[in-house]
Amino acid sequence: MSGATRILQVGIDSDPDVVMVRQRARQISALLGFGVQDQVRVATAVSEVARCAYGRLSGGRAHFALELQGAMQVLVVTIRADGAAARATPLAAGVEVETPAAQLNNAVLTARRLMDGCSVQDDATPGLNVVMIKEIPGGQRIDGAGLNRLGAQLAASPVQNTYSEMQQQNRELASALAELRERQDDLLSLTRELEDTNRGVVALYAEIEEKAERLRKADEMKSRFLSNTSHELRTPLSSIRALAKLLLDRMDGELSVEQERQVGFIAAAAADLSELVNDLLDLAKIEAGKVEMTIAPVEVATLFSALKGMLRPLAINPEVELVFKVPDDAPTVLTDEGKVAQILRNFISNALKFTESGAVTVEMRDADHPGYVTFAVSDTGIGISPDNLQLIFEEFGQVEHALQRRVKGTGLGLPLCRKLATLLGGAVDVQSEAGAGSTFTLRLPREFQQSDDEGYSS
Repeated sequence: MSGATRILQVGIDSDPDVVMVRQRARQISALLGFGVQDQVRVATAVSEVARCAYGRLSGGRAHFALELQGAMQVLVVTIRADGAAARATPLAAGVEVETPAAQLNNAVLTARRLMDGCSVQDDATPGLNVVMIKEIPGGQRIDGAGLNRLGAQLAASPVQNTYSEMQQQNRELASALAELRERQDDLLSLTRELEDTNRGVVALYAEIEEKAERLRKADEMKSRFLSNTSHELRTPLSSIRALAKLLLDRMDGELSVEQERQVGFIAAAAADLSELVNDLLDLAKIEAGKVEMTIAPVEVATLFSALKGMLRPLAINPEVELVFKVPDDAPTVLTDEGKVAQILRNFISNALKFTESGAVTVEMRDADHPGYVTFAVSDTGIGISPDNLQLIFEEFGQVEHALQRRVKGTGLGLPLCRKLATLLGGAVDVQSEAGAGSTFTLRLPREFQQSDDEGYSS
């Protein structure tokens, strides 16, 4: 603290002096520009500590001063008592009174609530030294001339008698009660408004729960429909594919060129429908929690070799090279090989469809965590714009492109891949830029950990 300037000192040697300290505290705070409520706060805090000082020690004094604390000026009120002799007020028999320590604690607590700061100085003497501060409102600064004017105004302000001070306190109390009553009315109004809002929220929650239950039932019906329909469609589709193969293999005699072309259309359409049915059935199983998991050690080299043989018929474009890269130190992964192969097969199939030249590269990469592995399928194809990166993972979501119209797709493959990856404890992701190719990644734990609440068997 620096720049302390004394305003007034008042002795506290009698009950009227305590009243005078309160009056002077209110007058000084008014002259410094404090509002009516702050004037009452300052006067109450100062009088409580002053009453405590007079009640327990002699030689009490109240010092009012201005001090500069950093960039702001504050009113500092210090209540001191030298403790020359303890006061003892005769009490009637059986009357209980607070101990001096309890009185001081209560006074300090009151001052701390009403002022910006209040501290009890720890002196070596048994006296009392309480310092209270209140920041000057509006950030104003009182200079020497202002302090002289304040002193003159203070000297001209009369000190009221005890009766007048009690009247003033009563007026302050009545004003405080009126303000409290107004605030209580506001609180009651707010409480009623909150109760109305709560009733509306409860009704809204009930409606949301009802709609959620309807959606859950609709989802169950959809899953049941997809499962039943897929099963019902599989048998005739298998028959169509088998009969078309018999015809194309000339098992029932030779075909003309036109007949072979038409049967080829039948076989291709049946294959597309069969793929759609399989995807629908897989999605229905996942949503119904009936997916069977076969967890076993998977060798990456063996997995890639099987995928290469399986997908070679799709790599019919001589300008696109299908490349598999297996690191020499590829770890063994404990997971469901069939599900991993299904995800990677979908990635590779899409890459081959949408790459007109360049290469499709399948590889295992270092993961960002030692307990995980990452499979990546990169291509030099048409790429995907940032706006469509999430669309491709939505069911039946497809990106509009000229090449999209020439290749067939259901829009179910990537959503199915994401759900299968979640079942395996991993995740799929994509990095792509329109015209610059795409990279789809599958991140899996090295060792599959089955949760207790997962609805499938292994």
